[in-house]
Amino acid sequence: MPKAYNQPDSANRGINNLKRLAYFAEVVETGSFTAAAQRLGITKAVVSQQVAKLEQAFETTLLVRTTRSVRPTEEGRAFYERCARVLSEAQEAFDGLEADDRAPSGMLRLTAPFDYGVAVVVPAIAEFQRRYSACAADILISDQTLDPVEKDIELAIRVGWLNDSNLRARRIGSFQQILVGTPDLAARLADGAKLDEIAALPFVANSLLRDPVGWTFYDGEGLQRSVRFSPSLVIDATLGALEAVRSGVGVSVLPDYAAQADLANGRLVRLLPDWKLESGGIYAVTPATRFRRARVSAFLDVLVEWERRRIQADGANTTSTHA
Repeated sequence: MPKAYNQPDSANRGINNLKRLAYFAEVVETGSFTAAAQRLGITKAVVSQQVAKLEQAFETTLLVRTTRSVRPTEEGRAFYERCARVLSEAQEAFDGLEADDRAPSGMLRLTAPFDYGVAVVVPAIAEFQRRYSACAADILISDQTLDPVEKDIELAIRVGWLNDSNLRARRIGSFQQILVGTPDLAARLADGAKLDEIAALPFVANSLLRDPVGWTFYDGEGLQRSVRFSPSLVIDATLGALEAVRSGVGVSVLPDYAAQADLANGRLVRLLPDWKLESGGIYAVTPATRFRRARVSAFLDVLVEWERRRIQADGANTTSTHA
């Protein structure tokens, strides 16, 4: 068998010798330096030189050369059998990468905030898996901002306003913040109610936000008004605030994707629709790697489709309002 060697640059020699395995294996399989060179697309001299360097590195004769043939020594035959396994596994690895690039497969690991994850990402994952049956998904639904690199996450969906990051971000959609309440609460307002009257209504505050009770409204003419609400309930989850509003606890500012279904069925109404709040972005955040897995790109395509449909449906729901 080839001897171990421990020269100071043995690590570098080992890396170089890995490339020579293919040359050596081709010579054994074809029985000729000339045939091996033809299959490899290089010159006979290069093949001969590289195999000789492999033998020198291990101080072992791997091939017996005659004018008519080339055959492996006993050590060369045993070495070839191991080389063949290494080269076969390497080819399988390359084939796997190529297949993954062609067709999405494997486990997609992603994270999303709770409200957007439940309302949009989970249904989008269901559609994604119907299209790509070779894919599975592991979703971390959390309002914590998880580090994709630390948590081995391929894709993070972020909602709102991004902080500076060394991660790669793509804006895939947007959302509106809207003031909503039950029809019963809305009925307590007179037609043409003003912002001050809205501020007097009981309010459900979401403590996940930087300022859960202070909001700045804008009208179509550029007029700006800041309003501070007095909360009747403070809660640390968007879906919890939504349920409180449904139950009539008070009005609240919610992202449109969270309230969309309730606006569509009339369970909630939008208050003062002529006054807008600041909109936010929906972002796909990935580690700053050079290449993106096919399953990640495929899911983002599906999610972007869902976003477009959601925005179209939201536009149809704007008639459910109370001025």
